[in-house]
Amino acid sequence: MNDGMVTIILVAVGLVVGCGLGWYGRKSSTSRASARRERFFGLPENSECLVVVNRDASGSDWTVAKHDVFALVELAAVIKGCGAHLQIVAHDTANQGFGDRTEFCVGTPISNRRMAAHMSSLLPGVRINTDPEPGPDRGAFAIGSERYRLDSGITEHVLLARLTAGQDARPVFISCGQRSITNQAAMRYLARNEAKLARKYGNTSFVLLLKVVNSQSYGPDVVELVADVTKAAKAPSPLPSPGKGNGKSV
Repeated sequence: MNDGMVTIILVAVGLVVGCGLGWYGRKSSTSRASARRERFFGLPENSECLVVVNRDASGSDWTVAKHDVFALVELAAVIKGCGAHLQIVAHDTANQGFGDRTEFCVGTPISNRRMAAHMSSLLPGVRINTDPEPGPDRGAFAIGSERYRLDSGITEHVLLARLTAGQDARPVFISCGQRSITNQAAMRYLARNEAKLARKYGNTSFVLLLKVVNSQSYGPDVVELVADVTKAAKAPSPLPSPGKGNGKSV
């Protein structure tokens, strides 16, 4: 066997070994990413999760707002990616506790009874102005000492939270927005950033305040992280003093 043939054989062996190591590395990396995703969402393969939807506040019958439907589509892709199964239920029929299986709750306390219960028990530091009368604070979020107003179509806010009742409990994911388009934006943000969020927070709780910018032109695509408001949102907050301009809050 001449030197040229030996060289060719060595190169071929090197390529085979390199391809094998590359395949193994990619497979190992994919497996780790899948395991991290399943832990973050609390969705091991073939598990079940609950998706709680609200009703369209503008309608008298039980209907889901268009952008909340789009939010469900974003969620469905995440759940399918984990190999889990979803059950969609109306907000006023989800009469059960939380922690046994992962839950995604989408909407506002006005149109989602389940959301109202979660906000009251899990996020007592958040107050939402629900006054139906027009005014500068209509729909505003009050978190701790800060207030975040709604400027429809220009600046809109949404709370995205991962909450647990204990170390072994499955998480509850909350998307509570000032408008339904912000819920779609929050679910898209969650799907796109789950790896980064999982690395930062692991399996712990977090509450993020997101801002949807100029949705009348950009839809749900331009989202900015305003702040991590976990500490303020979970701390008990006194009710606002009654008076002119305070409106109602939940």
